[in-house]
Amino acid sequence: MLQKVNICGVDTTGLPKLTHKENEELMCRLKAGDKRARDRFIVGNMRLVLSLVKRFWAKNANADDVFQAGCVGLIKAIDGFDLSFHVKFSTYAVPMILGEIKRYLRGGNSLRVSRSIRDAAYRILKVRESLEEHDEEATIERIAEVMQVQQREVAYALDAISDPVSLYEPVYNKSGDTLQLLDQLFDETQGEEIWAERVALKDAISRLAERERKILTLRYYEGKTQTEISAEVGISQAQVSRLEKNAIGALRKEISKNRTEKAAVRKQGPPLLYFKIVLCDMPFV
Repeated sequence: MLQKVNICGVDTTGLPKLTHKENEELMCRLKAGDKRARDRFIVGNMRLVLSLVKRFWAKNANADDVFQAGCVGLIKAIDGFDLSFHVKFSTYAVPMILGEIKRYLRGGNSLRVSRSIRDAAYRILKVRESLEEHDEEATIERIAEVMQVQQREVAYALDAISDPVSLYEPVYNKSGDTLQLLDQLFDETQGEEIWAERVALKDAISRLAERERKILTLRYYEGKTQTEISAEVGISQAQVSRLEKNAIGALRKEISKNRTEKAAVRKQGPPLLYFKIVLCDMPFV
């Protein structure tokens, strides 16, 4: 049984599906001025719009708005299509629908980009698509060569239309340990500070109870789950979780004493990734 999904008040499971012959007949009638045939043709091709809209559901955009933009592209395709093209309507319509959706997403970006940069980015995307169609690698260097512009102009324009990403965006999640994008950033200018924190962390680990050190080693050095650790250590999974949490809390408290004002912006203490890096260098058992 199909799941009922409503977009813009339309029950997508109830959308009609037209055959190729029905599409051709309706196209002939709507080109002759039949408004009822035009309405039926639009509704009959909404499934095509829906199939393309699904590609953009992962983006931070309202599904209803994206679907409406796709329908605008569909209507533009209907108005521009000619039976003398001798191609299927869907072949002609897909690029126009995608183009309208992408235009909406670019225009709806929370970071305002100047029109000249958006136009430059659009030309770059067209060149990239052209290169890929000819099985060429669409590198920044190659695009700049084709467009006869500097490489930095290509890179700048593409960066300007990219979707903004939060530093707290989860990039990895396993067994409840979430790794954020911020955890993967590293400032080489803070090498001495990281070294000092590393020394402080090693010192803090040495003061942990033997069982806590063993749990941290099994958890982050050997990559075992809390359930596996509980079976090996001989305690419950709840106790493993509590001891791990207490140990991490003690390490964070110790590190916070050695942090500089610049690094203290992050109020939650060093990320778990940092503990993993150090622990992977320091087997304790």
